[in-house]
Amino acid sequence: MATVEKYQNASGATCYMVRYRQPNGTQTKRRGFSKRRDAEAYAATVEVSKLTGAYVAPTLGRATVGQLGPAWLARQQAHMKPSGWRSYESAWRCHVAPRWETVPIAEIRHSDVQTWIAYLSAKRGPVIVETCASVLRRILDDAVADRMLSSNPARGVKLPRRAPRRNVYLTATQLDALATEAGRYRSLVLLLGTVGLRWGEAAALRVSDVDFLRRRIHLHRNAVTVGKQTWLGTLKSGKNRTVALPSFVTDALALTAEGKGRDELLWPSATGSYLAPPAARESWLSGAVARCQAVDPTFPRVTAHALRHTAASLAISAGANVKVVQRMLGHSSAAMTLDVYADLFDTDLDSVAERMDSGWQRAGQEGGITR
Repeated sequence: MATVEKYQNASGATCYMVRYRQPNGTQTKRRGFSKRRDAEAYAATVEVSKLTGAYVAPTLGRATVGQLGPAWLARQQAHMKPSGWRSYESAWRCHVAPRWETVPIAEIRHSDVQTWIAYLSAKRGPVIVETCASVLRRILDDAVADRMLSSNPARGVKLPRRAPRRNVYLTATQLDALATEAGRYRSLVLLLGTVGLRWGEAAALRVSDVDFLRRRIHLHRNAVTVGKQTWLGTLKSGKNRTVALPSFVTDALALTAEGKGRDELLWPSATGSYLAPPAARESWLSGAVARCQAVDPTFPRVTAHALRHTAASLAISAGANVKVVQRMLGHSSAAMTLDVYADLFDTDLDSVAERMDSGWQRAGQEGGITR
């Protein structure tokens, strides 16, 4: 049991200290209480925390964020995809470590973290701020799990809101024009704009991944470019998927695959490796867009990823429901699909209301509804 003892400090004032044993059996003490009741309250708190398993040794809280951060970052590399890990590493190096590496974890206050978030928000975009907050929060989460902290002061901080991003959609006519201007990448543009593959999924495709008879593509690899290096891994969802192809896309892919072996890439780079995403300027895609805009000044500026939005738009226009679009795009849930493409489903409200109105009138004519 904890005991309370009286002592005199260097100035001669009467103070109190609490002696107690930690769960590992070692004895320790806490000094500096000016009132006996404060010391007794602390002693009671210590005993309760030991009984409930919530005890945290005060010495462990002296560890700094800089001592814990690098080890935490190394652990993430074992299970994160390279692109995600790189964003965490950059956030740690550029923003988290400069502010927190010398601070003992027990001295971090919730209000201090919120002030830091406000400072970052004035200088960086919401995505970077969210990543930085996540890095600090998860480092301290591990400290809580290791019983170095009783609670995480970075939990519950308010983050800046992301401004809604306006998706760019091409019509079928515009997609066909862009594919024509893309030259030898015509089949790639059509594939991205009708099936909605992620760039890395398309870049990793080999001839053997296409079932030309059944008009299917089997996706099980993802070639992600991080900096100047390309990493080949699993799909973003971690699950393989199969997508159906329109016949005109299958025909275009057949032309691309002509003369290639089954294990060859459909669209290799100039060096024979995986094709990197086209740059926003001075690339084959930006050139194709510019030529389309020369003919049609209203033609929107699109990126390779925006073609994924076009695929969702064309599928919904063709009558696909949200679950079909989710499976086609490889989203983790239908809720995510609705969040990204809620504007495309707005017209469903009108069509549902019109069908209900027609059904109501028909029922009234048949005598099933009393007006």
